[in-house]
Amino acid sequence: MAAPGAEEDPLTRYRSPLVSRYASAEMGFNFSERKKFGTWRRLWLYLAQAEKSLGLPITDEQIQEMEANLDNIDFKMAAEEEKKLRHDVMAHVHTFAHCCPKAAAIIHLGATSCYVGDNTDLIVLRDGFNLLLPKLARVISRLADFAEKYADLPTLGFTHYQPAQLTTVGKRCCLWIQDLCMDLQNLERARDDLRFRGVKGTTGTQASFLQLFEGDHSKVEELDRLVTAKAGFKRSYMVTGQTYSRKVDIEVLSVLASLGASIHKICTDIRLLANLKEIEEPFEKDQIGSSAMPYKRNPMRSERCCSLARHLMTLVLDPLQTASVQWFERTLDDSANRRVCLAEAFLTADIILSTLQNISEGLVVYPKVIERRIRQELPFMATENIIMAMVKAGGNRQDCHEKIRVLSQKAAAVVKQEGGDNDFIARVRADPYFSPIHKQLESLLDPSSFTGRAPQQVAKFLKEEVRPALIPYQSKMGGKIELAL
Repeated sequence: MAAPGAEEDPLTRYRSPLVSRYASAEMGFNFSERKKFGTWRRLWLYLAQAEKSLGLPITDEQIQEMEANLDNIDFKMAAEEEKKLRHDVMAHVHTFAHCCPKAAAIIHLGATSCYVGDNTDLIVLRDGFNLLLPKLARVISRLADFAEKYADLPTLGFTHYQPAQLTTVGKRCCLWIQDLCMDLQNLERARDDLRFRGVKGTTGTQASFLQLFEGDHSKVEELDRLVTAKAGFKRSYMVTGQTYSRKVDIEVLSVLASLGASIHKICTDIRLLANLKEIEEPFEKDQIGSSAMPYKRNPMRSERCCSLARHLMTLVLDPLQTASVQWFERTLDDSANRRVCLAEAFLTADIILSTLQNISEGLVVYPKVIERRIRQELPFMATENIIMAMVKAGGNRQDCHEKIRVLSQKAAAVVKQEGGDNDFIARVRADPYFSPIHKQLESLLDPSSFTGRAPQQVAKFLKEEVRPALIPYQSKMGGKIELAL
């Protein structure tokens, strides 16, 4: 049992680590009670202003009273009203009316609860995208700088996590960047596709507003247009039930889930590379990797991204199921679910983008380790080059192939059975058969000759696709970011 008064101590109640531990203050505020209920009051003001401009008997004094109390919210009173009324919107109508007695009669005039509820959600979703997009652009920019710096550095490629042809460190990074550029485009599209629910009434027919304007359809349409513009939207949904279609939430969370998949893949690659000791995420001077193993340098930032990205990817299941069971004009079983999944999706995306930015600003590359691994695998990859050089020197391809097959198998046995280094080239040097090309072996084994057009692909990709996509965000690139707890 908790001690008396313990319920007043915030440490005795669960708080989501998404807010208390990780997310930015800006994203936390975007889904806060103050933002939500302050937006409700602004929506009631927009409605009253538009209704007044279209001829309803609303006075300047009433409008001014509402304007003066937009942020004067008595949250304790609102909580008491909701406990009594069991209706959050009416609780806040009463609370707003209490500090706006002259305007009390016209607050929420003709509207349904979803006028403030759904329209606020759409505003918050739009604002959430506007917070995420510059963060995503910054991550892309940091990785683009990294890719440019290491565009020419050969590294062992992997398919099936088995050694494959060489690529470059910069080219591999471009695979990450391309996925994130797709996410940038998808987030922009999802934001720009958002419309306002607007002024639609209880079942979307606008019947209450048609009655207010005595059957004047043009005024009802103009009311919808005016309020939509005041809220900063270019369009409203032409058709709604009581709510906007919950398929909109599917679109929103789908692009965020896709972003989560991209970041999970990137950070998994970084974790694998950390195991190979080729690339590491930042590791601070006093950071402890393990309580028992002082030498460890765990990729905890990348692990955090993967951990939270899994949560982000699963959240899209909520709106999928919600949209599928919205009977007719709406049911209320969407409400509690949406309070959780919409906020958590944006908070989680915010966290993993901030963490990935921190990672991308401090990636450490170990060229000597990369070179050593190349030297272990490159001799086998160079066999075709050696054969071609011998043929050019007058040798027989089949004879050369057989010689190399025997030597390479002996070298492979040294690596796999004895744990030694790959000595294939030493065996080639020691075999008189290959004497015509002994002087060419160094050039035949130059790693840069195995990376194809990777450096050119990096340069072209960054110049033609990546940098142009970042232009709208140039003023928001900012400085480095510190890691959250």
